[in-house]
Amino acid sequence: MGCSKTQTQEDSEFNQCNEERSLCLHSFSDLSHVSAATFMYLLKDCYLYGTDKATPKFKILQLQVKRALNNDPQPGPFTYVVQCMYIVPLLGKTHAEGFSHMLISSLRHLKSVESVQKDFLDAKHLAARLILDIVASIVPHEERILIKLLEAYDIELRDMADALYGSELGDEDLVKAKEHLKQYVQCLMESESYVTAVNLITRFSIQCYDESFLTKLIENNHLEAAEKWAVFMGNEMICLIIQTYLDIKMLKRANELVKQHDLTEKFPDVNYLYKESVLKKLAEKGCWDIAEVRAKKETKLMEYLVYLAMEAGYMEKVEELCQRYSLEGYVNSLGKHKHQRYLSYINICSPAVPEEICCGSDYLDLKELILEDIIWVDEIDGLLNSISYIEACKIIGVDCEWKPNFEKGSKPNKVSIIQIASDKKAFIFDLIKLYEDDPKVLDSCFRRIMCSSNILKLGYNLQCDLHQLSQSYGELKCFQSYEMLLDIQKLFKGTTGGLSGLSKKILGAGLNKTRRNSNWEQRPLTQNQKEYAALDAVVLVHIFHHVKGQPQFGVTEGCKVEWKSHIVSRVKNSRSTLRF
Repeated sequence: MGCSKTQTQEDSEFNQCNEERSLCLHSFSDLSHVSAATFMYLLKDCYLYGTDKATPKFKILQLQVKRALNNDPQPGPFTYVVQCMYIVPLLGKTHAEGFSHMLISSLRHLKSVESVQKDFLDAKHLAARLILDIVASIVPHEERILIKLLEAYDIELRDMADALYGSELGDEDLVKAKEHLKQYVQCLMESESYVTAVNLITRFSIQCYDESFLTKLIENNHLEAAEKWAVFMGNEMICLIIQTYLDIKMLKRANELVKQHDLTEKFPDVNYLYKESVLKKLAEKGCWDIAEVRAKKETKLMEYLVYLAMEAGYMEKVEELCQRYSLEGYVNSLGKHKHQRYLSYINICSPAVPEEICCGSDYLDLKELILEDIIWVDEIDGLLNSISYIEACKIIGVDCEWKPNFEKGSKPNKVSIIQIASDKKAFIFDLIKLYEDDPKVLDSCFRRIMCSSNILKLGYNLQCDLHQLSQSYGELKCFQSYEMLLDIQKLFKGTTGGLSGLSKKILGAGLNKTRRNSNWEQRPLTQNQKEYAALDAVVLVHIFHHVKGQPQFGVTEGCKVEWKSHIVSRVKNSRSTLRF
């Protein structure tokens, strides 16, 4: 009996819930006898009792509102929404802006419907009245909602004058309406509501500010509003904002305005300066190949790219560009007085010139680490010999490289090489070729290293590299689990600048990262690429020795760090997730 009674109670509650839901759905399906107040309170109930998260609930309700406004609201959808907008603030501040946005955005598709055009024209007067009530703080709505109302109802100065003074309007009424709105704009300016002020100024043609207003907008980072106001004010102000952008190095926006308003004759150098800035940003990221494509064989831009490569100490890129685009004369013309590195390309073929000049003293050099050899491994015999050597090591540094992919949404390229180094030798394994030649032998060899509990494997941001290896060669067991891993990054959480920054802090010199985003799939790799790859692995070993309190090679004073607790004994790795 107890179960029967409980079941009866649950059935009753379920039926009541269904009745309420049916009532709600019926109200939405026929608005001919549903007041704006009732509609809004039903809408709030639907939102509150929904079980989904806020964003999905909002999207579903927005679709329902859009459909409901087609179901004969009286006297029409545009008037009905204005009525609803008076009710929305009564629902509480938490829901007001969201529901207001939902209602206004639901009107967009109705503007082109012929049957509601009369209601749209009639509602303009009511919408203008609502806007005045918002301006007077009678109806509390956010400024963003005010702007949306202006746009949704195409409110013009005549509509505002009509709401203020009645339908029999003269020119004096329009002047008074503009003055009324001007006072509100001044209030917005005092409260630093610049974006709303600009929207009102441009919509109602209010002339009330000079170029100091433009400066305020830019200083407060309201750039779109600044451009909108400048366009409203005319050509002189557009030229002023372009010049301001040039002065503060906002070249992209300056270039866009010059193109939009056909001002190339007045600003002939802006496009070139913008292209230069793009090349510089790409070079700073190490995206030299993309920078070369962006230069599009324009001689002047190619010369600038050569200059950037020289500044970065990336001399093989200098040589490559000069040969490809016949720019040797440009390099020679730079002269000694410009910069010491400008001469390094000229001295490449001259053994008498010390190599430190080419490399730059700011960066760590392999010679300082007394590395005996860099061994390129792309044959199975070489793989077997290398693994035998590595198995005898107690500590190794591990790093890998892959060709960068700069297309948004595309998958990263396969890992191209993996570098494994002791303090004396560095091995660079051509994973792509070794995998193609004999994946089973490759797997067996690397398992002897990666799964060994006798070899401490050092890395920097290991999670990224191991995840990439797993994604690239998921069929190989050697990249699915590991033993004795130590991520050096975890020992120095406060250090900035990546591995280069850590090297500078611990060893006294950073790493030259200009080749980081080079093409690691090209064969053969350049000698500089090999040295870059080797250094990234071997420097980990030397940093670790320093951490252990064994400063070497005259580097800066070390700092003791607790490291044993950071060793990971075993890592289980799936194709999709790597967990430490």
